[in-house]
Formats: sequence, structure tokens, C-alpha cells
Amino acid sequence: MLIAGVDLAAEPKGTALALIDWAEGGAKLVHLALGVNDEGIIDAAKQATKIGIDCALGWPIEFVDFVVAHSQIKPGASPIDGGIDWRRRMAYRETDRQVREITGRWPLSVSTDRLGLTAMRCAGLLSKMQQSGLEVDRSGAGRVVEIYPGASLRLWGFDTTGYRISNEKRADLLAQIEAQAPWLELGTFAELMVQSCDAFDAVIAALATRSAALGHYQKPNETQIHQAQIEGWIALPSEPLQALIPE
Repeated sequence: MLIAGVDLAAEPKGTALALIDWAEGGAKLVHLALGVNDEGIIDAAKQATKIGIDCALGWPIEFVDFVVAHSQIKPGASPIDGGIDWRRRMAYRETDRQVREITGRWPLSVSTDRLGLTAMRCAGLLSKMQQSGLEVDRSGAGRVVEIYPGASLRLWGFDTTGYRISNEKRADLLAQIEAQAPWLELGTFAELMVQSCDAFDAVIAALATRSAALGHYQKPNETQIHQAQIEGWIALPSEPLQALIPE
């Protein structure tokens, strides 16, 4: 089983792609690259059983409805609330609320944070994927799934403090991951993971995507599925890191 993980940025610079080949009893990182464009990601998606993208796959439904209504505002239109509770509904997706409930932390808001620029690129990427014949279901049921590397690491029991800004922290974290996953062969790519937080997160995204491919995540329920198919759904691992290699 070939699994792909993408740490997406607004431009190819800062975008990383990892491919992990899973076989009985082990896994090998066979590709890790920086500066990846949309075509490179689509090629990887065509090869992989599943591809995980570290980026919001959509916007909150209420936010989209608000923007459309606001662009057509007319005299006599219903007043806009503007209060803090209303703004929170605009800022966060159903999956973000689920992540907050599970992890105790809010993800970045695709509506109000700088993540929006990357999400715009992601929207174009998903459109190109569909045009190329790949199945895109933003709830994660198809070839593509939304991944949150930092939260995945914390759910697996790792301390992520400072790992995105410190080579030393990444080296220490990587050593801990290798100790818990001796079946994971990183080869010469381990050095790139230490040198680049983008490369590091792409590999973690691939690990979390493997968890999703095995069904080890909390799927949207019947009342959430419609929103998830429009807004996207973060697949948080529900089993330990060791469960990525079934006994």
C-alpha cells in the first residue's frame, strides 16, 4: 500500500510531499521532496491508495452563505449579528469543533487566519484532481483526506512544543518516533526531516493518512456528514502509532 502525505503551502515553495510504501510488518519512506507543485501532488495521488493533505479542504457553510448574502446586501435586508458567538460560527467548521472537543485546541480558522491563502490553492488542487479523474470526497471517504500533523502527533503521545521552529526539537522528536516505530525505515530522508519542518510534517501527514486508510479515525456521524462533504473533515488518529502495522 502506497500512502502519500502533503504539507501544503500557498505556493510550491514550502510544500512538501512524502510517499511511504507499506508492506507486511514494515514501512519504508520511498520519496520525500520540497518545492512540490500541483502536478507533482496529482501524480502522487494517482499512485497512492490514499493521499492526506495538511490543509482545510473547504470553508464553513455559514461563512460561505454569509459572504454571498453580504455581497448582495440591499436596503431592508436582515441585520448582521456581528457578535462573538456569531463570529465563532463563521470562523470554524464542524470538524474544527470536533478537533477542539478531542484535543482541547482549536485548529487555525480557514475563514479568519492566513491559512485562507493555502486553502485557495487547495481548492484549485482538488478541482484539478477531479478533472484528472480522481475521486474527491472532502469527508475523507475517497482518495483524499484532510490531515492535521501536529494534533496527530499529540494524540500519539508526543510533545510537539517548538518542533516546527527548531531543528534540535525535530531531531529529538524524530528519535522518539523511531523508538516507537522501529518498523518505519526513513533511510537518508531522516536528515531532510530534521532540516525542514515542511518535510517533517509531510511524513507525519503520510503516517496519519495510513491511520485513516485503516479506518482508525472518528468519522463524521449521520448529522455531520453533509457538512463534512462540503467543509472538509480532519481525520484524527484514534489508535496508537503502533497500530499502523496491524498484528
